[in-house]
Amino acid sequence: MSELRFDGVRVRFGTGRSGMVAVDGVDLVVPSGQVVGLVGESGSGKSTLARAAVGLAPVSDGRITLDGVALSHGGRGRSERPVQMVFQDPYSSLDPRMTIGDSVAEAIPRRALRGSAARRAEVVRLLDLVGLEAGRADAYPGQLSGGQRQRVALARALAGRPEVIIADEITSALDVSIQGTVLNLVRDLQRQLNLSMLFISHNLAVVRYVSDVIAVMYLGRIVEHGPAEDVLGSPRHPYTRDLLAAAPDADVDNLTRIESDPVLRAIADAEPADPHHPPAGCRYHPRCPVGPLVLPERSDCLTVEPGMDHPNHAACHYATEMLTARGLGDPRL
Repeated sequence: MSELRFDGVRVRFGTGRSGMVAVDGVDLVVPSGQVVGLVGESGSGKSTLARAAVGLAPVSDGRITLDGVALSHGGRGRSERPVQMVFQDPYSSLDPRMTIGDSVAEAIPRRALRGSAARRAEVVRLLDLVGLEAGRADAYPGQLSGGQRQRVALARALAGRPEVIIADEITSALDVSIQGTVLNLVRDLQRQLNLSMLFISHNLAVVRYVSDVIAVMYLGRIVEHGPAEDVLGSPRHPYTRDLLAAAPDADVDNLTRIESDPVLRAIADAEPADPHHPPAGCRYHPRCPVGPLVLPERSDCLTVEPGMDHPNHAACHYATEMLTARGLGDPRL
C-alpha cells in the first residue's frame, strides 16, 4: 500500500498569452488502500492531473510524491513505474500488432521474473485475475470486445507491480451493458489486492459505486473534497449539487425548480468558462445558482477567490450558509 499525494500541482501548456493552465494548484491525497474518485466535466483538468502523475504531462509547479518521495519518471523503464495508468480507450492503449500475452508480458518488470516459462505463467495468472481465459493470450486486440480489451489493459497495468493505479474514464468508451461488469472487476481487484487507486470519471453514479473519497474538480481546481457519503449525500459546493442534479437519478423536485425558474435555467444552460481566461474570484460564479447573478449581495464571489473551507471541504464563500439554509428548507437551495 502507498499514499499518492499532489501538493500544489500546476500544469501549464503553451507560453505567454496563448498558454493555458490546465491544473492550477491542486492539493489531493490518495490514501493507502483507498479509492479516491475524481469527478468533473470534460475540460476540468482531471485527465491532465492523472497524466502528470505518470509523467505524461509536465508539472510546472508543485510536487507529486509517493510515500513522501517525489515521483521521478526519467531514466526508468515504463514497467518499473510505481504508478500505472489505465486509459479511457482500451484499443488505442494496446498495440494492435502484438498478441494479448505479449502486451501483458512486456509490462512485467524484467527483474521480477526471469525465463520465458515464468513470464508466460505470470501472464496466465494476470489474465485469470481479470477474468480472461488463458487462451486469450494468443489473440490480438482486434479480436476482443471492448470490455475484454479493458480487462487486458487492467492486467497490463497490474503486470507492472504498481503501488497505485490510476483509472481514467475506463468505462466511458464501453457499452452500458458491460460497464457494470468492468466496475465490479475494478472494485473486486482493489479490495483483493488492497490497491490505492485514483478513479476518474464524469459520471457520479460510477464514482459513487467504487469510491471511498470523492474530489470534485472544476476549471483546474478542486472545489470540494471529502468522504463519498458526505459529498454525495450533503454536497457543500454549488457545482457538486449541479452535477448531482444533472445525473440520471437526479431529484425530480430540484430539476422542476430549475426548469420553472428562467434565471436558474439560463445559468444551468451556461457553458463553462474559457479555461484560457478563467473568471476572477470564484471560477464558478458565472454559472452558480446561488451566486451573485441570483443573489446580488454576494458580490465578493466576483473578486475574492475562495479557499478550501476545511470544516466543510468546499471552496465556496457560502458553504456553511448554504448547509444551514438547506436544513431550514430554503427553496433557493
